Amino acid sequence: MFVRMIGKAFLRQWKKMLMIAFTIALGASLATAMLSVMMDVEDKMNQELKAYGANITVVPKSTSVISELYDVDDENISGKYLKEEELGKIKTIFWAFNIVDYTPFISTQVKLDSGNEVTLTGTWFNHHMDLPTGETLDAGIASLRSWWTVDGEWIDEQTPGSEKCAMVGSGVAKRENLKVGDTLHVEGKKDALDLTIKGIFDAGGEEDDLIYVPVDTAQQLGGLEGKIDSIEVSALTTPDNELARKAAKDPSSLSVSQYETWYCTAYVSSICYQIEEVVTDSVASAVRQVADSEGQILNKTRLLMILITILSMIGAALGICNLVTASVMERSQEIGLMKAIGAHNPAITALVLTEVLCTALIGGVAGFYAGIGFAQIIGHSVFSASISIRPMVIPVVAVLVALVTLIGSMPAVRMLLNLRPTEVLHGR
Repeated sequence: MFVRMIGKAFLRQWKKMLMIAFTIALGASLATAMLSVMMDVEDKMNQELKAYGANITVVPKSTSVISELYDVDDENISGKYLKEEELGKIKTIFWAFNIVDYTPFISTQVKLDSGNEVTLTGTWFNHHMDLPTGETLDAGIASLRSWWTVDGEWIDEQTPGSEKCAMVGSGVAKRENLKVGDTLHVEGKKDALDLTIKGIFDAGGEEDDLIYVPVDTAQQLGGLEGKIDSIEVSALTTPDNELARKAAKDPSSLSVSQYETWYCTAYVSSICYQIEEVVTDSVASAVRQVADSEGQILNKTRLLMILITILSMIGAALGICNLVTASVMERSQEIGLMKAIGAHNPAITALVLTEVLCTALIGGVAGFYAGIGFAQIIGHSVFSASISIRPMVIPVVAVLVALVTLIGSMPAVRMLLNLRPTEVLHGR
């Protein structure tokens, strides 16, 4: 009998039930899309932000100490260097897969034919490296400085003869009247070379007064074989919280459980700590402007998506409230008759709620699949990549739909409970 009554209610009020299902489908689709994007946005956003530079800098320990004590720029300090042979170890840390790119730097002073001295910096461009883990790595400044405007082309380290090529900053090129394809004679402390200019770049900063060459070339000119000044690392990180900030000040102050949580979470401070463990006598520090900006952008993006989800659910609840209340008012005589022949309030309430929840189930399923489609549209439009649908989204959306349906039905249930058979059967 209970099932027959539900079936007849669907047949008699199919238009209202369809509107309830449509309302729930809209709310569920928005919730599914926003939650899916929110749960997947961290990696996508991090990948986008990595196009704007490194977020970790690694320097020799002695250089870091002198810089902090005397407020001296790193390039003005002579002394200890990092070991080039340890560069591959960066990809052996616990969070190796979060290291998306890195490149070393080694600088030396060279003299040009004009008599002017210029800083020449060796770095990777598109360096291919076999790692201690058996994997391979392709990294370099070409991806870390993707916003540079380059006249000509980037140096291709995989091409024979690339060690005798250079990229010249726009400031140097203007002063020395250089153009792409010219041969540039440079004289370093230990050697002199003729370099072919492959590209002239405009970085919009201090780099415009530098010349960039492959690492081996700079080491040869300056007699710095096997030595590195610094390393820039681009890593996918988790926004800092209180634990990360406490660990950044002093990891030894953490309890065992706190240390394990921090070490096994991709905070920028834990990645820096692990880099210091594998690179001898090094200090790894976050580029705070970049790291803090990433965290703020991610947190604000999540907050925005949570707000959209909440608002969509509130809108769905209001729509359900109006539709279910209207349905109960139309069926007031039917409900009054059921009460008159002995039906109790709990049984009538269960009947109405079952009808609404069945409708919500249909609308929720339709809305979930529509939300997956909306999430993919957002992913391809904003990040040019598909959004991974996390299994956690399914129970969360199901709970939200159930809560919204029940909350939206409460005014109608209250009206149902207050109906008096004698009044509604007499048309009052």
